[in-house]
Amino acid sequence: MPTHCKKRNNTMTPTTKKHRLTYTCLSTICLLCNYNYASAFLTPTSSLQSPPRANIIHNPPPSRRNTLLPLSSTTEESSSSIINESHVAPIEEIERRRNLAIISHPDSGKTTMTEKLLLYGGALQQAGAVRMKGEQRATQSDFMEMEKQRGISISATVMSFDYGKLHVNILDTPGHQDFSEDTYRALAAADNAVMLLDAAKGLEPQTRKLFEVCRMRKLPLFTFVNKMDRPAMSPYEIMDQIEQEFGLETYPILWPIGDGDRFKGVLDRMNNVVHLFDRGDRKSKAEVEQVPMDDLATLEARIDDDELFEKLKEDQELLGELISPLDMERVMAGEQSPLFFGSAMTNFGVQLFLDKFCDMGTKPNGRLAKIQEEVKGKKAKEKANANSSNSDDDEADELISPNHEEFSGFVFKTQANLDPKHRDRLAYIRIVSGSFQKGMKVGHSRSKPGKKYNLAQAQTLFGSDRESVEVAYPGDVIGINNPGNFAIGDTLFTGNEKIAFPGIPSFSPEKFAYIRNPNPSTYKSFQKGIEQLLAEGAVQALRQRNDEGGGPLILAAVGQLQFEVVQARLKSEYKVDSDMEAIGYTLARWADGGWDAVDKADADGKLFGIMIVQDRWERPVLLFRNDWKAASVAEEEKYLELKPWSKPPMFE
Repeated sequence: MPTHCKKRNNTMTPTTKKHRLTYTCLSTICLLCNYNYASAFLTPTSSLQSPPRANIIHNPPPSRRNTLLPLSSTTEESSSSIINESHVAPIEEIERRRNLAIISHPDSGKTTMTEKLLLYGGALQQAGAVRMKGEQRATQSDFMEMEKQRGISISATVMSFDYGKLHVNILDTPGHQDFSEDTYRALAAADNAVMLLDAAKGLEPQTRKLFEVCRMRKLPLFTFVNKMDRPAMSPYEIMDQIEQEFGLETYPILWPIGDGDRFKGVLDRMNNVVHLFDRGDRKSKAEVEQVPMDDLATLEARIDDDELFEKLKEDQELLGELISPLDMERVMAGEQSPLFFGSAMTNFGVQLFLDKFCDMGTKPNGRLAKIQEEVKGKKAKEKANANSSNSDDDEADELISPNHEEFSGFVFKTQANLDPKHRDRLAYIRIVSGSFQKGMKVGHSRSKPGKKYNLAQAQTLFGSDRESVEVAYPGDVIGINNPGNFAIGDTLFTGNEKIAFPGIPSFSPEKFAYIRNPNPSTYKSFQKGIEQLLAEGAVQALRQRNDEGGGPLILAAVGQLQFEVVQARLKSEYKVDSDMEAIGYTLARWADGGWDAVDKADADGKLFGIMIVQDRWERPVLLFRNDWKAASVAEEEKYLELKPWSKPPMFE
């Protein structure tokens, strides 16, 4: 009998020494290899012989492969036998992946831009818009009730679609500063970013902050100047602003012809063709007429504005003389940014941007990681103790490329209640290397050595909509069911080596409040809601030292709006009320020196007026009332090693 049959059906019993099946399908034919048990049931165990290996088909028939659902521990064992042992991703699949995170200051048209990219990508028949009414307001990326009510993005969302020969993943991020941590997590999963600017305002505060994150991650950055259908700054002024403030050289790809009511279209400088747009239905694709730049007579007639026509000719000549040529190596290094002008609301220039991005954007990149050999038992404890004493152990020093022989990916977001009827929880996984295959077994960076998780179900994501997926490749984002084991920053992997990508940091909160349940009868629902929302990273949780869960819970957030979202979601999704009591502290610092250093400073009277708490990893956190006090303690008590951010441990 084939080995996998024994594992799947627990067919051998040492006491009776008889051959038997679990009659789940009332069949004596093995679903995996078509081995016929009919004669075996009538034969004593001693005379049972496995059929010759040459006659065994070890792969299930294609029609039956998808019917095997690993639901129990026994089926988990069998699932590995139906999965291809090689996890190497095909080069052609890696090459055709593109992903893009969209960043901007609030109200720059980011979500509308996302909707129009989906429209031109063929993923939507009709695009929504945040600031419109009725049916058109129903955007795909802003699906939470508070997002619909307030007209802002609260949570990062992922949309995936095929465009030509490419597979595109778009990450729509929150623009509001109170939700900047969610944006940072999304950028951790991105290989490219587009910075969306309001043509009338240029660079704004949140744009500046997010640009620094992109620069820190060395992401290729595209720039799209939006809302050209309204009165706008001069294109030259916007270019100068970007170069002076960011030290980032821009190269105009699409150059605008007019602005506001006189916005006619754009010049594609890559092929010297003018694209003229007709204002029409904002929900549908714009009508476009293409005129070669050297056909001046036709162009003058179509523009029908002498001033704009003359200015277009002057701009073309001036740009050709003054602007440095496009250098894709510098673009990939984040030193030069392709620049586009258009209007997402009126669909001007959106498809052109999508086409250029698909041509110019980078394919999935590798990630630095820390690799350890998986060891069990006493050796595992000894290795863990040795690692804990090595302060450099958590440094990622090995590059995991997309064509690495094993599967790896990291959790950059978790979400509860995407389907309120089922109270589901989803972990968003960015695949870094190898092929994901439904039913595969993976290790977990923070679990015990040897422990495996069966990824029986996975979905591709399209806002709140999901579709089951059988395979996925580097650059893809998939959602897997999360029973509570997976947290933001965790790594999943296959193979005998334990892989951990650097954790996604949490930044210093500026708002603190106790949260309490005013109704004891809803205790379980309240605890469940808090637990799941904290797992999402909606806010951070702090507790008094040595509090294992019985004491008051302190919520910590970047902005007040995060508290409002937590309370609103507790009410709408978990049907519980909550009371919040603000605490008079304004910033937090993690003490990397550890509890011994904190105890020393406290005993010496250096922490008077400072609240000492612990984070979810039981690491010391100091809460300060003002910047001056925090700076003073950091300067005088250097052994505390105070930091304004923290990373989760790579291994446990």
